Amino acid sequence: MSFLRELVCSKCGRRYLPAERPLICRSRDLGRLDVVYDYEELKEFLSRDALSRRPWAGGVWRYWELLPAARELGAPLNEGLTPLICARRLNEHVGLRRMWLKDETRNPTGSFKDRSMAVGVAKAVEMRMETVVTASSGNAASSLAAYAASLGLKCYAFVPEEVSIGKAAQLLTYGAKLFRVKAVEEGRDPTVQLMLKAVEAFGWYPCPSFGPFNPYQVEGPKTVVYEVAENLGWRFPDAILVPTGSACFLAGIWKGVRDLVELGLVGDDLPKLIAVQPEGNQPLVRAVRGGLSLGEVEPERSPRSIASGLLDPYPWDGDAAIEGIRRTGGTGVSVSDAEILDAVRLLANRAGVFAEPSGAVGLAAAMRLRDEGFFDESDELVTVVTGSGLKEVERLVSTVGEIPLITPDLEQLRVYVES
Repeated sequence: MSFLRELVCSKCGRRYLPAERPLICRSRDLGRLDVVYDYEELKEFLSRDALSRRPWAGGVWRYWELLPAARELGAPLNEGLTPLICARRLNEHVGLRRMWLKDETRNPTGSFKDRSMAVGVAKAVEMRMETVVTASSGNAASSLAAYAASLGLKCYAFVPEEVSIGKAAQLLTYGAKLFRVKAVEEGRDPTVQLMLKAVEAFGWYPCPSFGPFNPYQVEGPKTVVYEVAENLGWRFPDAILVPTGSACFLAGIWKGVRDLVELGLVGDDLPKLIAVQPEGNQPLVRAVRGGLSLGEVEPERSPRSIASGLLDPYPWDGDAAIEGIRRTGGTGVSVSDAEILDAVRLLANRAGVFAEPSGAVGLAAAMRLRDEGFFDESDELVTVVTGSGLKEVERLVSTVGEIPLITPDLEQLRVYVES
């Protein structure tokens, strides 16, 4: 049984029936096809009591009624249902006593992208596609490769020239065909350019982690909000801090917030949505702070940051992200590489959570907003930790200092212990 009713282009308003199985709007205007469900019918099936009787299992498919693909076609990797952690030592250290960490490093491939690809690949199987392709900084590609492997699909991945070794190793081990793509034009993502050419030439199924080129995988990340609200007793926190590159994740979270409100599963007090970007790539933050629309956003000409997963030069799903931020009273924050590395260390040695730099920007932003008076210690926050530090160990190992090499001699050890 499906509750999917139609898909509507976010730019031109063109409507599609689910049976058409659209991927890209025929207007070619780079509008995302927003998925619309029959909420009135859903209310007869989904309630707090009905969900509470379900086992806390099944990955994102625990909320199958609010997803656009058949759950029977999903991979058995059990993504999602990640812990919401109250790290008391961390909270006491940073002065935010009601902060929760949504630890997405626990997903099968180590990042929140597994939520996206679980849905996107299930839809590919439903559409009887044999080959999937993505443009990615690494995490989405790793995830797509894993889900394609588990369901027997061929996978091609286009990644930046400087992709991390950890992400490349994941991709290749899963069996994906991996290509590093050189940038040839400032402000343009070469991986996206090549992906679109390949889709046109070979008829492959596009599954990047942003909406204009695949409307289905956008639905996966919204399950983060479902889990947070359910964990908190069917209420929202005061704010959710979201690491942001293409803005797909933030768009998904905003969709999840609206789903829960529409179904009456939560009250009307919305969480402030906070977009977090690195200082070296902040087109969405500039738009939010400057009161701009997505149409006025200029791509970052030369994105740079240690947070390599957030270097999309253009926020493809920025329209929905901007809407969500403004309607919830949220904001946008950019953080420096120094702040990001400090957040990586704090998450590790105060909370036991090993995050890649892209996954730690939310904590850096929470501390920045605390200092600016946007938050105080009474506010309840959820900081999403989006990816594991194991993805980018080569970027982090240089920050921890020299590792001593000694013989099995107690006196040598004593020198280090007592220093």
